[in-house]
Amino acid sequence: QEPLVETGGGSVQVGGSLRLSCSVRLYDINHDCIGWFRLVPGKEREGVAAISGNGETMYYHDSVKGRFTISHDSAKKTVYLQMNSLTPEDTAMYYCAADPGRCPPQPFLPAGYADWGQGTQVTVSS
Repeated sequence: QEPLVETGGGSVQVGGSLRLSCSVRLYDINHDCIGWFRLVPGKEREGVAAISGNGETMYYHDSVKGRFTISHDSAKKTVYLQMNSLTPEDTAMYYCAADPGRCPPQPFLPAGYADWGQGTQVTVSS
């Protein structure tokens, strides 16, 4: 069974919105840290947002603050990334990742996460 499965990617125009979902299957959404990352070919994987297991602490990369919102639904074991006011610079493959327990001191460092999903593509066109 895949530990994490992302859905919700697609193609939108500039200014549009998408909501990504990360189905958390082999981790405890109420205990473990879940992060969203994105990858553009030729660039390093970039942390976008992360949420603590208790849902009380959210982290956002400066480039998405005010536009993206991370949340989780314990009953559905799902972490969401609501993305608004999308720009072409948001075009990337988006991945969710899990870290057992508390979020790492550097929540946007990929090496701090134990498991990754397969990714979902987001394309923003002008």
